[in-house]
Amino acid sequence: MPTMIRNLLFGPGGIPVSSPQDTTTSGIARVAELGLSCMEVEFVQGVRMGPVSAEEVRMAAATNEIALSAHGPYYINLNAREPEKVEASRQRILQTARVTRWFGGRSAVFHAAFMFNDPPEKVFRTVKCELKDLAAVLKSEGNDVVLRPEVTGKPSQFGTVEELVELAAEIEGVLPCIDFAHWHARTGKFNTYKEFVAVLRQVERALGKEALDNMHFHVSGIEYGRHGEIRHLNLQDPKSDLNYVELMRAFKEVGVNGLVVCESPNLEDDAALLQRTYESLK
Repeated sequence: MPTMIRNLLFGPGGIPVSSPQDTTTSGIARVAELGLSCMEVEFVQGVRMGPVSAEEVRMAAATNEIALSAHGPYYINLNAREPEKVEASRQRILQTARVTRWFGGRSAVFHAAFMFNDPPEKVFRTVKCELKDLAAVLKSEGNDVVLRPEVTGKPSQFGTVEELVELAAEIEGVLPCIDFAHWHARTGKFNTYKEFVAVLRQVERALGKEALDNMHFHVSGIEYGRHGEIRHLNLQDPKSDLNYVELMRAFKEVGVNGLVVCESPNLEDDAALLQRTYESLK
C-alpha cells in the first residue's frame, strides 16, 4: 500500500472554486496557496486523463507537497442486473485506480453498488466477490492504490460502515472511505463526539491500529430526510446540523492520520474551516 501519512491532511474534493483555471494542476497550486495539503481528483463524470497529463499532475503535486486521491465515476454499480453494466463498472474502478497510480495518488474512492431491494447479505457477497477480483488484478499489475468503497447516504445504496469495514477486513487492498455526512444522513444519528469515536474504534477493532494511520474521510454539511441524503451543504448552512467541531475533536483525541476531503459546495472554504477547527483543539 502507499506510504502512510503520519498526520491529518485537509483539502477539497475537486478543484477549488477560487482556482484561476479549471484544471487539476491549477487546482493543486491553489490548494497549496490556501495552506491546505490534499486534494481529491474528481472523475465523477468519467476518467479522462492520459499518462502525459497524469505526469503533469504528479509533478505539480510533488512540487507543492499536496497529497492526492481520486473519486471514481458515479456510473458504478457492481450489483447491476445487466452483465455489461457490471463489467463497465469494473473497468471504471480499474481505470480510476490506474490513473491514480500514474499521478501518485494513494486512494481510489467510489460508490460500489445499489441495493435494488436485494437482501443486504446477497449484495455484500456480490460486491465482495467483485472487489476481491479487482484488488487481485491491481496487485498483479504492481498497483498499490487502495480501493476505497464509500459510506453512502441512502439505504438504497450499498455502503454502511459495517459493510465496508467487513469488506476491508476480508480483502487485501481495500479500505473504507468514511463519509460522516453520509452516515449521519443515512442513520439520522452519529452526530456526537461519542458516536464519532465509536465509528473510529469500530475501524480499529476490525482492521487494527494501523488502519487509523491510513484513513480517508469525506466531510461536508448535508441536508437529509427520511430517505437519507438530499444534498451536500456548506458546514455552517442553517439547514445542516453536522457537528463538525466534535468530529474534529474525535479525530484529534483518537489520533487518526490520513486525508480529510471536504465535499461542501464551497470546497476550500469548509476544508480550511475544518483544518482551523482541528488545529485549534488542545
